[in-house]
Amino acid sequence: MGEVHRLLKEAGREAALRSDFDRRVVEAAAAYLASEDVEIGFLYSGWSQAALPHKRLPDDAPWQVTTERVTLIVQPGLRAVPGGEPVSVGVPYGSRARLILLYLQSEALRTNSREIELGKSLHAWLRRLGIPIGGKSMKDVRDQAERLSRCRMTFTIKQGNRTGLVNQNILDTSMFVEDDSAQGSLFIETATLSEMFFQQLKKHPVPIEESAVRQIANNSMALDVYCWLAYRLHALTEPTPIGWRALHQQFGRGVKRLDHFKDQFKDTLNLATAVYPDADVGVHERGITLRPSRPPVAPSTPRVVALNGRGPRRAASG
Repeated sequence: MGEVHRLLKEAGREAALRSDFDRRVVEAAAAYLASEDVEIGFLYSGWSQAALPHKRLPDDAPWQVTTERVTLIVQPGLRAVPGGEPVSVGVPYGSRARLILLYLQSEALRTNSREIELGKSLHAWLRRLGIPIGGKSMKDVRDQAERLSRCRMTFTIKQGNRTGLVNQNILDTSMFVEDDSAQGSLFIETATLSEMFFQQLKKHPVPIEESAVRQIANNSMALDVYCWLAYRLHALTEPTPIGWRALHQQFGRGVKRLDHFKDQFKDTLNLATAVYPDADVGVHERGITLRPSRPPVAPSTPRVVALNGRGPRRAASG
């Protein structure tokens, strides 16, 4: 357990806030430790190794990120224009796109079905994460839903001397319908994950804690780092160093200068580990060192335990 968690347990939140720790880190760690939420979410392991952009790109621009094992390419989709040429809607980006993806994947595994409930179910889930569902926030969610519905992605995955290609849409059906009223678009009752994506998700799921996601839900890089650590740390057998350039390539494509990225990543890492107390990560001059750690969700926990129809929850230990 990290120093901020020890301080919180030994001296309490107010003492931790008076310490030298970043207030955001203290607040996130305190809220996580106080949470009684036991919900579990899931995402495809590919998203733990290569993620979407943090900021908006030009609407016709594709996105590519390459890491040690994975290359992700996301191509923007097109929207038909009556009587005109189709227009690009842009690739999905930011924290809202990540939260929608997490919801789709978690629901698919919870129900073991490609058919995902939207509308009220998605609204309820966003509320649970503390995301407002009105005004600009809901407009942003709709925008990212359209981008996700229309985009096409390619994961190139390297395993030893073999290279696998997953080339597909995320969804077979859209998440919304156009509406002539002032609302612009409405979520439909269900959307359908593509068959290939669903099969890859079932083969390679990464379990994460919803209570952790809630505390960092508005920080896209912190979400990426948390999911990456959840994927990597428990599988390690020895300390593994990761250099700054490799970290910049994976997480910081939007930050041009490496020295600026280092400072930003250190802050982000502190925030991500604030909601992952068992993460053992050291920071040094050349980068970071990942050390074998317990996963956020204990391996003995059944992947999906339905309780009163509320979805996956962490089983009690022991």
